Amino acid sequence: MSKPFSVLMVCMGNICRSPMAERLLRLRLADRLGPAAADLVVVHGAGTGGWHEGEPMHHQAADEVLARGGDPAGFQARALTAAMLVDPSVPVTAEVAELADEVPGSDLVLTATIEQVAFVAELVPDAAPRTFVLGEFARLAAAVDPATLPPGGADAASLGARGRALVAAAHQRRDGNRYSDEVPDPWGRAPEYFTAVADQIDEAVTVLADRLADG
Repeated sequence: MSKPFSVLMVCMGNICRSPMAERLLRLRLADRLGPAAADLVVVHGAGTGGWHEGEPMHHQAADEVLARGGDPAGFQARALTAAMLVDPSVPVTAEVAELADEVPGSDLVLTATIEQVAFVAELVPDAAPRTFVLGEFARLAAAVDPATLPPGGADAASLGARGRALVAAAHQRRDGNRYSDEVPDPWGRAPEYFTAVADQIDEAVTVLADRLADG
């Protein structure tokens, strides 16, 4: 049985930016792929630090997800582990799979900042080609001609092949310009700031959802 394409969202504490990215990507994928989206693409998240492990999403972040039609229910913050970053196409031991909460690795890792890209690369060097700042990936993926990718489909194998090809194409287009692609931390800021950050995140994950769904 083919594994679903997996996307890992990473920020600092896993209670504001990466949870919004996780739940908004799930929403946009469901808009495009229908009820089967959750079986075709696994979207999960983690923080580079474990200060908030087990906590729910920040209430302002949850409000932004709800305002866009998403669902913040059941979220619990996690700390990033190496098991979450391994290449899913490489067989792993049962122990590693268990450590990754039954999501052995990630086909695509999207971070809020450049610093977090470096953190991922230091933790698992092989993950570097699959790791991007969120806005960076959206910008690069938007430049990929959908016709150059394998066709998507209603099965995990087809969509996984398309997703991995998209990641490879985006990697080939890297230009080193990442600073304007970062997602600022809204922690402790006014509700309007959270809204602006959520808008930025939603726009970026929509590009990914469109490309995965043949758009």
